Amino acid sequence: MSSIAPSAALAFPSRGGRRRDASLIPCAVVKYKGTQMRVQRLSEMIEKKVIEAQEVCAGSGADSHECRVAWDEVEEVSQAKADLRLKLEVENRDPLESFCRENPDTDECRVYDD
Repeated sequence: MSSIAPSAALAFPSRGGRRRDASLIPCAVVKYKGTQMRVQRLSEMIEKKVIEAQEVCAGSGADSHECRVAWDEVEEVSQAKADLRLKLEVENRDPLESFCRENPDTDECRVYDD
């Protein structure tokens, strides 16, 4: 038997070295490791783009064209992550539905009239 408490087993380190409970981490249901990596990469990219936008706006002014472009980039990456989250939620409802959308002629997807 392990001596690790159940709550400690479901904790993840955060950037500051503190541990966070897994139940507090918001995320979509993820099927594949590659999808998890994509979600993580998008999250990191959002953080990076926000820092870049803040630096650009501090240097060129909040009303400058460069500042607006930088915040548009943040919005685009955020939308990409939201689209991925929505896609995962839709696909995870019923795996047969997503399979049949891609393969409508297979035996598993045939619909018979009574």
